[in-house]
Amino acid sequence: MSLKLIQADITQLQVDAIVNAANSSLLGGGGVDGAIHRAAGKGLLEECRSLGGCATGDAVITKGYQLPAKYIIHAVGPIWRGGQDNEVTKLKNCYQRSLEIAAAKNLHSIAFSFISAGVYGFPRESALRIAVETILAFEQRIKASGKPELDCYLVLFDSKSVEVGKRFYPNLW
Repeated sequence: MSLKLIQADITQLQVDAIVNAANSSLLGGGGVDGAIHRAAGKGLLEECRSLGGCATGDAVITKGYQLPAKYIIHAVGPIWRGGQDNEVTKLKNCYQRSLEIAAAKNLHSIAFSFISAGVYGFPRESALRIAVETILAFEQRIKASGKPELDCYLVLFDSKSVEVGKRFYPNLW
């Protein structure tokens, strides 16, 4: 398993699964969520309607439809409320649950959106640290268990996120 930070359009990546920074309805929205829904096509919306939503801190998987990725894992990140609503734990859970789903499906590659760091207002530095630490900790557990490794990408789209990523984790680019 490896972790790399990249700047890219997540809807164009050829990986087994991409992780959508979804809202709890799973029915699309703005930002990366809307972009993924538009690129995947109407089949995604139909499947998401059948799921009945997803709780904050949890994740569910759907087909990738018209995306290059085979699957979409929809992780519902927390809205930042100053740290008073268990946001750190909920964000860790998003990454953890997404990785568990990927491992259960025996996937080989996964690309994460930068969950909650956009319109949900989670401070980028904290969100990045949580993402990296959670993914690397999962990597250690996978290695110890002897399961197949999983190549992970954390997709930083905007220039502010890229700047934070390069400042705090220059070795992961």
